[in-house]
Amino acid sequence: MSQRIVTLTVNPALDIAMQANEVKPGHKTRTRGASYDPGGGGVNVSRVVHALGGQTLAVFATGGLTGRLHQEMLTDAGVPCWPIEVPGTTRVSVTVQETASGAEYRFVPEGATMTPSDAERFLARLGDVRADWLVASGSLPPGFPTDFYAQVARLARRRNTRFALDTSGPALQAALHQGVDLLKTSLSEFQSIAGAGPVDAGSLTEAASRLAATGASSMIALTLGERGAILATSADRWTLPAMNVRVRGSVGAGDSFLAGLVLGLAREQTPVEALQLALATAAAAVMAPGTAHVDRRRVEALLAGETNFG
Repeated sequence: MSQRIVTLTVNPALDIAMQANEVKPGHKTRTRGASYDPGGGGVNVSRVVHALGGQTLAVFATGGLTGRLHQEMLTDAGVPCWPIEVPGTTRVSVTVQETASGAEYRFVPEGATMTPSDAERFLARLGDVRADWLVASGSLPPGFPTDFYAQVARLARRRNTRFALDTSGPALQAALHQGVDLLKTSLSEFQSIAGAGPVDAGSLTEAASRLAATGASSMIALTLGERGAILATSADRWTLPAMNVRVRGSVGAGDSFLAGLVLGLAREQTPVEALQLALATAAAAVMAPGTAHVDRRRVEALLAGETNFG
């Protein structure tokens, strides 16, 4: 049985995805096929861990009517959750896929403004949570202290809980060297902390290992889209290719990758096995429209080498 994975999402979103023939400035865009999902980095991780049969608890902010809908959808999906009421309204993110070109347009509000006292309430709640892994994922809302995730990392270390982080910008910079066990980054995020340089897989792998050696994070995962992913510690590194599948949507793919990776590590798989699970989970996510829709049987089929799903 896998260990408990608790996720933290302080700036969740109600995700709406739809299609349009063409998106043109100044013209009314008629859409179709709208789908609604409870989103936000950590929420997506919990949804995917739950879909894969893992034990999880989603701790997240909620506010207003959209917050109640977001929470209701999570509950209906059977995902254990612990909402924390905050001022304002849970933001709404919109993704429009233009079928004529295949382009994807994403509109993501910054979220409702909060205060440092709201951040303190989250830290206090986390003090009551028992977890083997704590996963913090997503942006910080306006008004939160930049070092919030650094504070979460130190709290997790005091409680002997392994801590995984996926964020960007100043919040990412502030959390480095603060006790992060697993840092998941995209290429642009990685370059922001490791410096721009060659982007071939070999150079990136060496750079990730060097960054881990500085104590920025014990383990670093770097996703490279169609080129696959890298997992590195100061002593070891693994590189695997992406799975060749038909892409129908990209929203939540990174969160799905992180869910698979943490779940694999929680199950005490080897790092390369956990990385394989992460890539299969991400592949399953991009094969479905909407946010982080992962089917357990499809993940198992991908791990078994099946990629022809019609």
